[in-house]
Amino acid sequence: MIMSMTGYGKAEAHIGSRKYTVELRSLNGKGLDLSVRMPPQFREKEMNLRKALGKTVGRGKADFFIHFESDAGDVRHEVNAALVQQYVQQLDAVFEENGVPANHVDGQLQKLQSVLRFPDAISNTRETLDESEWQGMMALVEEASEGFRAYRAQEGAILEADFRERIDTIDRLREELAPLLQDRTARVKARLHDHLEADIPRDRVDENRFEHELIFYLEKLDVTEELVRLEANCAYFREMLDGDAGQGKKLGFIGQEIGREINTLGSKSQDAAMQRVVVQMKDELEKIKEQVLNIL
Repeated sequence: MIMSMTGYGKAEAHIGSRKYTVELRSLNGKGLDLSVRMPPQFREKEMNLRKALGKTVGRGKADFFIHFESDAGDVRHEVNAALVQQYVQQLDAVFEENGVPANHVDGQLQKLQSVLRFPDAISNTRETLDESEWQGMMALVEEASEGFRAYRAQEGAILEADFRERIDTIDRLREELAPLLQDRTARVKARLHDHLEADIPRDRVDENRFEHELIFYLEKLDVTEELVRLEANCAYFREMLDGDAGQGKKLGFIGQEIGREINTLGSKSQDAAMQRVVVQMKDELEKIKEQVLNIL
């Protein structure tokens, strides 16, 4: 089963007085590059969360986010009323000395604005991690992870269909080379024989020696082994497509081997018709190599 390295998953739910949104997304990469952003109260669980996400992502550049929206009952700041009252009383005397009546509206506003800037007038309540809240968050993470895996599987199915079509095309083009090879052998024999007769009188030509040298020359152009290996590598590529997820690197290695055989066919062909077939095979292989980089 092919799994794409491109993935996306999202889940939302109300936990306590907040609405949490969890997102997990990834792109292709050589290794695991995971970025995690979450509210401060979950930091103590970050290592456990990274381990779980690492198993889900496996490989690729991934980003994980936890966002939240608070409702009206989610109060995280408190006014220290007793301390504010003390500040106000102290400022009353200061304002009176400077000619501003204590009950003057502008004076009251100025005092409040000043007092609220004083140290400890407003306190930020320290948030602690509630275990039930964390369990709800992990359920949300798992829901996002399931969507993430489903997205990868869907993208992987599209890539797999494309791979099969292109590897079948390469295999079909390989079969088209067989009759071209026979025609090339006949043309090479005729061309060499014509050149030989044009330069050397026929009665001086040693037919046995000519046949021997011709066989030696044709052996250098023989591509039987390359065709056999190419067929085997195409079959191996299909076999890997039917394997478990995580075969992206193996498919890349097989693609390299297929490329070597195609390049050798091109260098040995010395025939325009064969060269055209080889070029088509290279074009299909390049498209396979580009997409293999997106496979988990």
